[in-house]
Amino acid sequence: MAPFIALVASFLLFRVFGLLGWSYFDEWHSSLQGAVVVMLLLTASAHWGKRRPDLIRMVPPSFPRPDWIVTATGYLEIAGAIGIMLPATSQAASVCLTILLIAMFPANAYAARKKLTIGGKPVPKLLVRCLLQIVFIAAVILASPVFG
Repeated sequence: MAPFIALVASFLLFRVFGLLGWSYFDEWHSSLQGAVVVMLLLTASAHWGKRRPDLIRMVPPSFPRPDWIVTATGYLEIAGAIGIMLPATSQAASVCLTILLIAMFPANAYAARKKLTIGGKPVPKLLVRCLLQIVFIAAVILASPVFG
């Protein structure tokens, strides 16, 4: 739930910055791009911190090297956060992040079905997790330059 809160709160904060005269955030699109970056950097930080073992447990057993998968997806989230802010790579980053979010969904579904925890807190139930994933994918797609 923390990534969702980070996405919404940072979007609103960036919009306020725009209303207060910070011209970069004058438009909803740049505010959304910034919010997607905040969300991605927050989620990526968990890939190496104290929540890392929880993320490794989320990877379904049918996947080899869950530790490597967690590391790789963390780096991909960071790359996507950088890429979505750069005009030359923003469109490709949006497409790649959408694919990444879809590819990571089985781990979220597995965690919900197995009632795992992250940082001692239960992961969202599967329906909630599905809805959150749809919101995250929509945010990434809307942050692409096609909608800017």
